Amino acid sequence: MYRTALRNVLAHKGRLLMTALAVMLGTAFVAGTMVFSDTFGKAMQDSNSKSYSDVSVQIVDRSAGSSASAREKSETSTATLTDATVQQLGALPGAASARGVVSGFTGVADRSGNLIGQAWTAKGANFAPGADGKDVRYPMAEGQGPTKAQEIALDRRTAEKGGYKVGDTVRIASNGPVAEAKLTGVFTTDDPVVNTGGTLTLFDRATAQQLLLEPGRYSSVVLAAKPGTTEAALLAEAQQKLPAGRQFDAETGQQLKDDEQKMITSSTDGMRTMLLAFAGISLFVGIFIIANTFTMLVAQRTKELALLRAIGASRKQVTLSVLIEALVIGALSAAAGLVVGIAIGAGLQSAVHSLNDGLPTGALVVKPLTVVVTLVVGVLVTVLSALLPGLRASRIAPVAAMSSGDQPTSQKSLLVRNIIGSVLTAGGGALVAYGASTGNGDGRAPVALGAGVALIGVFILLPLLSRPVIALVGPVLGKLAGTPGKLARQNAVRNPRRTAATAAALTIGLTLVTGLTVIGASVGGALDKAVTSSMKADYLISTANDMSLSPKVPAEVAKTAGVTASSPLTTVYWDLNGTNKSISGLDAASFDQLVSVKLTSGSTAGFAQGQALIDTDVAKKNNVTTGSTLTVTYPDQSTGRLTVGGVYESGGMLGPVVLANSEIVKHEPTPYISDVLVKGADGATDSLKKALKDATGANPVIEVKSKQDVRDDFSQIITIALNMMYGLLAMSVLVAVLGVVNTLAMSVFERKREIGMLRAIGLDRSGIKRMVRLESVVISVFGAGIGVLLGCYTAWGILGTLKSSMAGLTTALPYGQLLLFLVLAGLVGLVAAIWPARRASKLDILESIKTD
Repeated sequence: MYRTALRNVLAHKGRLLMTALAVMLGTAFVAGTMVFSDTFGKAMQDSNSKSYSDVSVQIVDRSAGSSASAREKSETSTATLTDATVQQLGALPGAASARGVVSGFTGVADRSGNLIGQAWTAKGANFAPGADGKDVRYPMAEGQGPTKAQEIALDRRTAEKGGYKVGDTVRIASNGPVAEAKLTGVFTTDDPVVNTGGTLTLFDRATAQQLLLEPGRYSSVVLAAKPGTTEAALLAEAQQKLPAGRQFDAETGQQLKDDEQKMITSSTDGMRTMLLAFAGISLFVGIFIIANTFTMLVAQRTKELALLRAIGASRKQVTLSVLIEALVIGALSAAAGLVVGIAIGAGLQSAVHSLNDGLPTGALVVKPLTVVVTLVVGVLVTVLSALLPGLRASRIAPVAAMSSGDQPTSQKSLLVRNIIGSVLTAGGGALVAYGASTGNGDGRAPVALGAGVALIGVFILLPLLSRPVIALVGPVLGKLAGTPGKLARQNAVRNPRRTAATAAALTIGLTLVTGLTVIGASVGGALDKAVTSSMKADYLISTANDMSLSPKVPAEVAKTAGVTASSPLTTVYWDLNGTNKSISGLDAASFDQLVSVKLTSGSTAGFAQGQALIDTDVAKKNNVTTGSTLTVTYPDQSTGRLTVGGVYESGGMLGPVVLANSEIVKHEPTPYISDVLVKGADGATDSLKKALKDATGANPVIEVKSKQDVRDDFSQIITIALNMMYGLLAMSVLVAVLGVVNTLAMSVFERKREIGMLRAIGLDRSGIKRMVRLESVVISVFGAGIGVLLGCYTAWGILGTLKSSMAGLTTALPYGQLLLFLVLAGLVGLVAAIWPARRASKLDILESIKTD
């Protein structure tokens, strides 16, 4: 029996090719994911391994930051890290040295005025030389470190990207107008910011404090231990000397290294989990192909298997023979998948490096676990998929050796299948509907469970659905394609289970693609409406990295020619009736010119007198309305009363509470400035946009956006996310295409006699090709159509759970895209049928008719 199984693999290698490819692609995805994540993680860990080599203990002031809001929050306590603190810590018995560190955001513009690198990876720090004039953290490759204002040093990669040399004038960007400084040195470093593709700019200490923090203040202090003093002992000493009145973070160098390694591991694990989920989808789709292939092979070898039973083979031996075939195919395909996966891992590493050449790279890491997991997954998926066909093969009676054709399916088994499928589909649909009805996160688990159950139920029902659904297109096929069209429809429903198994692979892919598309369109529409519907301003000015704008920016913008109204949009966090709330601030004089709020009660008349506007959610939770008062707790812990001047619909760019900036600055003099809203005399014009950009000193970090720019930004974010998902799902769609090719090719083999008879009675080769192609198109569009419907319903359920966190969210169906999916499914069917149709048309008439 074992020799028979191996001979069957060789005898049917052509028919098993698509199955092998499906397993290979799925396992290659798994192997590629593991190789890439292991390689990337190892490169990051190696790159950052020296980051804290000179640190025994580090004390960080958590409130220190470059934003005004961070500084304001610190005003409730006078304790900071100062020169005195550094001297006290440096005098500790176990400390060999103490170094004050200043850090914050600093961008560098290239010669064209564009920001080098990304805004969120641009950092500035202080150059802290020793007695020899050198800073061991930043060894100078060229020139020397900065010693006074308007001098800087750049890391080598940044200098090369900007085309700068020592002595050049460099434009540096922060949250206000651009400044210029002389480049005095170019250095090398193992700083994590630079190792991950960021930029690092060094200033002298006083300048760094002035620009990045505040004079005389450090964001952290680094201690080096004396020989014989452990890091833990030095940490205990340092904690005794920390300033009172503030919570500082103090950690040993080893703790910092461990934390960084954990962060890298966590991020790579998250990336691996996401990629493996999509690899799992591809393997799940492959299960249908494998099961379908072995089912068809068993049906085609009915006589052979019955004869084996007649000469003494037991049922167990027949089942094992089928499983051995699956084992051989799975092992060979998984081995090939491992090789392809290693190549995919290398390709992904190259792709990531090409997108950001600053990211670290290293030799490919192929762990034994990757090899074992890939081989085991490939073999298990193949063998388990062939288990049911193997059991069916064992039930073939010896008497079947004297008959021909497939063994009929009992009506009882079909009835049981349809009942189970109906129950699961209805139950899953009900769970999705229940989850959507909750309108909040509590419904996500029921929606997820319901979607999975409904999907399984639909798979079970696909054979039942195939006949009536495909019958609907019968008249159309007959009119458009004549006899080949009629034959195609009949062939598509001849074996409903086979049709269902083939269509199911496409159903999975289209369910996910459709769901993502509908969610993306709905969320994008809601965000667009929320932001732009409440924005009457022509332009919105903000930083690319979400830093607070400098107070100088609103002042300069207000003086720009062509500006009729402007206001900084500020944000503070105060307690209202005991609950911390985000409060947006706008200038009362320009409020009605810049924003629009849909009031359900009250008016904006009292806004200038210090009355607050609140949204309907806040009003409902606090049981207040126009004229009511709210108790507010300010940053200095003093309290007051806010009168509600009006209630507006939730959502939009303003947040839950709006107050005049004149009231906010009474209690928080330097609030966080997220944006500046601008109204132009002639609306949004190119000349005004340029003038506003010039008012910021042409700072590449500060963006000037029109309403359309804001819309485009949201649209771009969603499009990029969707394209990533589409790309990851492409493998499962490719596997589904292989399933269609496989089913049609094996179907052509089964119907050789029938095709020969059709040729004999006058159907030409082009008619045969047309018949096979139309059959493929019908099956593909059927599977895609079911997937589109299921994806829309699932997306509706998911969106229902997001309504509480996103005002104005409704389900938006992008009909054009959904129709495009169906058209593409039809094209996939045509492409998949090229080889089977060509093979069918070339069959010899006489050879086909005499086929037994």
